[in-house]
Amino acid sequence: MIQGVQIDMLSSDRLSRMTSMEKIRLILDDVRQGYIVVLEKGLTPEEQGKLLESTMMEISPGGFSGIEIETYPSTSGSEGGLFSKLFGGGKTPAGRLMVIGPVDQLKMLTREKDRLIAWASAAQ
Repeated sequence: MIQGVQIDMLSSDRLSRMTSMEKIRLILDDVRQGYIVVLEKGLTPEEQGKLLESTMMEISPGGFSGIEIETYPSTSGSEGGLFSKLFGGGKTPAGRLMVIGPVDQLKMLTREKDRLIAWASAAQ
């Protein structure tokens, strides 16, 4: 049997067909099993907040110890211009890539403008 880490890569197409709570449940279920989850298009800030809130409720001593999460922002022009930012007309885009995993198995080493470097270890 191959030893290693399972990485689930979820397309933005699949995520777009899910509700926020379905996304959060899918992510938490996978991470609790020791999987690393890579989202092609990250969660919205509201979804990230709900994910962290749900994670905090599921942490238990000797059991689930939490998540490591990293993303870098979208570089598309969809953020709007200065007026949109000042007057709230532009919507906040989700990040373009998000990596989520068990805190005891995933460690982000470097976050750069166009690259994330992470260390992942197999479940103990």
